[in-house]
Order: sequence, then structure tokens, then C-alpha cells
Amino acid sequence: MKHFALALLSAVGLAAPAAAQQAYPARPITMIVPFAAGGTSDVIARVIGEHMGKQLGQTIVNENVGGAGGVIALTRAANAQADGYTILIGNTGTNGASYVLSPDVKYTPDSFAPVGLIAKTAPVLAIRNDFPAKTLAEFVAYAKANPGKINLGHAGVGSSNYLICKNFVAAAQVQVTLVSYRGAAPALNDLLGGHVDGVCDAAPSVASSIQAGRVRGVALAARQRLEILPDLPTSAEAGLPAFQAEGWNAIFTPAKTPQAIVDRLNQALRASIADPAVKKRFNELGSTPAEEAEMTSEHVRNLVASDIAKYKVLLATKD
Repeated sequence: MKHFALALLSAVGLAAPAAAQQAYPARPITMIVPFAAGGTSDVIARVIGEHMGKQLGQTIVNENVGGAGGVIALTRAANAQADGYTILIGNTGTNGASYVLSPDVKYTPDSFAPVGLIAKTAPVLAIRNDFPAKTLAEFVAYAKANPGKINLGHAGVGSSNYLICKNFVAAAQVQVTLVSYRGAAPALNDLLGGHVDGVCDAAPSVASSIQAGRVRGVALAARQRLEILPDLPTSAEAGLPAFQAEGWNAIFTPAKTPQAIVDRLNQALRASIADPAVKKRFNELGSTPAEEAEMTSEHVRNLVASDIAKYKVLLATKD
């Protein structure tokens, strides 16, 4: 009887950790979004958060933490308890360029455990309807004739939209004034109001304004046109093939999050992206859902490393 009791206690003790892991998630999960509501990362976060929540059986609550090109949000995520109840949606700006632009940040790439890639985004250069130039070639010519006079809005230094601007400036070899906002939506609002000449944005947040004729898209910095913007030429078609700046969004957790939890989140991510409704929604937004091989921690980790190396060259000087 004594041996039976000891065996039973031993079995219970061994089962407890497994039961705790199986119970995840037992309460709502917070997804930190490094920018203001309405921008590309926010829109993608809402889509994937809703569907991952269904897969996990818990609500994923998006919390917008803007400022400093994502540094504030990433600092908070890096310091969050590594229990799977705080996750982060990051992009090429927040998780790549920020290390070059803000070398004194209190976190490193190793402060985060990548869960997997969500989607790739198509960069767009859009201008106000009453701007003198109508095409990309005319816009570049105007910029060269008027150095420093064009204002381009973006979602904050270090954001993926800021990187679109920097890619454009490098490719076109022009001098423009870059105007920083706390997110893509505020920048787009100022473009709609005529307060800036253009914005560097991604299709998910600017497409509807282009479709409605409220702003003019002049180029798509991607290899092929989008179904939702069939009349918007690629940068190569518009005469500036060097203007390429495909973006991405991925999910991260604090570094010490148990592997079992990271795996559970990855399963939910994969199941969500495989959902035809999610694929359809991403396509409507002008985003390309991640492929099977891209939804791994290793792929995202390598992507972050390659982006950091690239932006050490592109961002040699700050604005």
C-alpha cells in the first residue's frame, strides 16, 4: 500500500507540469502592436489575432504601444513575463532596423523568440491628388529640381514605412524631407488633409484610399502588381527598378518563453494562415500570406539577421 501511494504521488508530480502546459492558454493573451491603430501592422495583427484566438480557445487582445519607431513596444515585450500571455507583432523596422537606428536599446535580437512569419507586405509610394507630378518619373524629376522641398510622411523612424522612404531616397538619389508620425494612420490622415506631399506606406493601410481616389499611388516597390491595385505600376514598370522594399510581419515572444508554448502559438499561427478566410482577407489587403517554410522560428531569426546587416548599410546616416 505504501509503495502504491508513493507511485501515485510520483505520477501526479510528473503529470503536473504536463497538465500546466496543456492548460495554456488559460486566460486572454495580449498582443503588443508597436504602432497606432489603423496602420499595416495593426490591421494584420487584428486579422491574425482574431483567428489565432479561435485556434487557442482564448481572446487575443491587441494593445497599441506607439512611439520611437517601435522601441517602446519592444522594450516592454522584452521585459514581459515569459509565460505566453504577452506576444508581439514585429516587422522589418521594429525587429531589424531599430538595432541600427537606436544602438542603445535595452534589448537585442536574442531578447525575443520568433514564433513565425505571418505575411509579406507590398510597399507603396502615394502622393496627394493635387501634387504637380502625376507619375513616379515626374515625382522624381520634381524632387531633383526642388531638393528638400517634398515632404514624405511615415510611421516613425525605424518603422517599415520609414524604411520604404529610405529605400526610395536611395534608389531615386533625391533629397526629400521625411516627416515622422506615431503610426501609418496619422501619416495617411495628414496626406488626405494635404499637410504632406506623400507617404511611404504598405498596401494594407493605403490601398482603400487609392481605390477611392483620395490619394494617388505612383509606384509599388514589389516585383509584381497587386490584384487589389491593378492600375498601380511596379517600381520597375514606373522606371525605378532599384526601388524594392518588401516588408514583413511576424510574431515574437519574450526569449525565455517555454518551447512548448512557442510551439502551441506556432500551431495556432499555421492553422490560422491555412484558413481560406484569412488568405482571402490578406489578399484583399494586398499582403501575401507566409508560406509553409516561412512559418518557422529559424526562418524569422535568419530574416532578422539579414535585415540588420542590410540596414547597417542603408541607414548609415539618420534623418
